[in-house]
Amino acid sequence: MFQNSLYDWVRDHRVHHKFSDTDADPHNAQRGFFFSHIGWLMQKKSKAVIEKGRQLDLSDLFEDPLVVVFQKYYIYIRFVMCFFLPAYINTVWLGEDWWISFITMDFIRYVANLNFTFLVNSAAHMYGYKPYDTRILPSENVWVSIVSLGEGWHNYHHVFPWDYRAAEMGSYSLNLTTFWLDQFAKIGWAYDLKKPSDKMIRSHAEKYAGHDHPVEVTEEDASTMDLEEINDNIEIVRNNNVESKDKLIELINGQTFDPVTEGGGFPFPTIQSGLITEIEIL
Repeated sequence: MFQNSLYDWVRDHRVHHKFSDTDADPHNAQRGFFFSHIGWLMQKKSKAVIEKGRQLDLSDLFEDPLVVVFQKYYIYIRFVMCFFLPAYINTVWLGEDWWISFITMDFIRYVANLNFTFLVNSAAHMYGYKPYDTRILPSENVWVSIVSLGEGWHNYHHVFPWDYRAAEMGSYSLNLTTFWLDQFAKIGWAYDLKKPSDKMIRSHAEKYAGHDHPVEVTEEDASTMDLEEINDNIEIVRNNNVESKDKLIELINGQTFDPVTEGGGFPFPTIQSGLITEIEIL
């Protein structure tokens, strides 16, 4: 199933996460179910979406030669993979009538898959529960997860957008996408997979969803975190119960620090000459 070229999809998705459910969000759920589901694709992007989209650095996409090839030949790849091959296989290999193959494999399948995916932008931003952060619209929606193969755990996804699993679940029953990513990781097709620590998840849920978790993030925890965990899990710096900013800066300064610089629209540490000079603890 295709939803525009990889470049266009990533650009819109990054803008969506950075300015979620604001005027700069391409499918702002505050404008209603229809708009966030499919209406946003029926009109030109707003001025705010265009302006904010231009602020994002997407140069990393074109550092991958596969992305470059896909972007260049997207129209042809889309026709072959999304429309020609499904109908061809159903007709030639399974002996189905070509007209029925076209209706079922090209029309019904494509329209159904698109709408299942669109539910992530609409229903999962309106209906469900919020065990990780009650301040945002995205919610955990089991029905969306079923039809989208695991993309309905949206409250978690917007809190930790860099977690490759898009959910905290330990099983694959309602998160088939993660299953395939894990299988691809075993053969080297997927790599650099990131996820937050259990301690970080508990800390955020306790602070922003009112959950009573037994484990909190303390100054001692922060001092024992290695550099890789700090870099990958920058939220731990913002969402901890360390009382002294100066103490936390002292604990992790003097190291080369490369924080995530995008996503969520939250404040980030000010970096100067490789050192953290300011931290805002929310």
